[in-house]
Amino acid sequence: MLDLIYLLALVFASPFLFYRAVRQKKYRDGWGQKFLGRVPVLPTTGEGKKRIWLHAVSVGEVNLLKPIVAQIDADYPNWEFVVSSTSKTGLELAKKLFGDRTAVFYCPLDFSWAVKRALRRIKPNMLVLAELELWPNLIKKASRSGVKVAIVNGRVSDGSFKIYYRIRMFLASTFRKIDLIVAQDDVAANYFRSMSPVPERVNVSGSIKFDGVKTDRNNSATQALAKLAGVRESDVVYMCGSTQDPEEKGALEVYRRLRRDYPALKLIVVPRHKERFEDVAKLLDASGFPWTRRSAIAEPVDPAAEQSRVVLVDALGELGAWWGLAKIAFVGGSWGARGGQNMLEPAGYGAAVSFGPNTKNFRTIVEALLRENAAKVVADVDEMEAFVKKCLDEPDYAERLGAAARALTIRNAGATKRTLEELARLFDS
Repeated sequence: MLDLIYLLALVFASPFLFYRAVRQKKYRDGWGQKFLGRVPVLPTTGEGKKRIWLHAVSVGEVNLLKPIVAQIDADYPNWEFVVSSTSKTGLELAKKLFGDRTAVFYCPLDFSWAVKRALRRIKPNMLVLAELELWPNLIKKASRSGVKVAIVNGRVSDGSFKIYYRIRMFLASTFRKIDLIVAQDDVAANYFRSMSPVPERVNVSGSIKFDGVKTDRNNSATQALAKLAGVRESDVVYMCGSTQDPEEKGALEVYRRLRRDYPALKLIVVPRHKERFEDVAKLLDASGFPWTRRSAIAEPVDPAAEQSRVVLVDALGELGAWWGLAKIAFVGGSWGARGGQNMLEPAGYGAAVSFGPNTKNFRTIVEALLRENAAKVVADVDEMEAFVKKCLDEPDYAERLGAAARALTIRNAGATKRTLEELARLFDS
């Protein structure tokens, strides 16, 4: 019945999928893995070895796996892992991060035949889903095969909880097959407990996102980008990362208003999705500002050149290193309905962090930042301009804001270790 529902939904959505495949070049590859479960065939694990299938839906969740993998290497050398993702960008990043040491593949769609074949080929001992991926067929087939199933860094948005709670009776059998849920905060844990018929399987670890945060601006990747883009120590970089429409327009308007009075100001814009790189490039062309495209930089840009003052980052997998250049930061996805993006990366580097009012996906982190006076909410272009201007006029204010943010990220580290300890206990049980 579930397979039939999926097929009907696919038929209904096919015009939309076809349009995006033609116009945006999405959904074109990986069909054998997605529909048929033709993932890599792996040998059975040896004596004492454990294989974990780590699944991350897209780029943000793939980045979440970095501290998990590092902790596995440090504390559990007898564990090996494979990685799957749902999106093309997520898969590309996973290959970049882990492809030289393990199998990386598209997660099969939740058709019973696809997930059954994938499980038979991978032969995992445990399936670990990042944040919230409730795929009934995948979870059911894994559990029936004797595979432990866990959700790590679990979170549930307010909107998702309302939907899931209404259909909790239909999800009950799925939740019963999940052996462990490690939530990132008490709010998420209470949501999971309200939905699950086995609430005793829910624990709290804190957010793993704190553990993946870098705090040293002098790291080699950031310094290489600074040289490449012509960023000097005396420059004040205002960086807008993970942006969506209309956030780039807002950033450009703020830059237009302030650029003449603050010649040290430089703007770096990093759109969230690569499909929007060209749209943002057209905005920059229309602005009349000299600017530089990251993909076109072959030799270091002259720091004194006008085109070094505005940079469009049209590359994947570099966002974390670019945040290390920001003295003032705006984290996108927070003016629209998306619910925000990860603001801990600029916070860890000690940038003066700002974001819009719509940050439901990072509720607990935002509450902590605001409680510690470590970030600022800017609801529109005027508030964005006022914040950037205040940081430029009062460097001590920006420094205090950044220092508080950095201290918060360091203080909250440790969730990854607690999570892996829970997974180890699950193996032992």
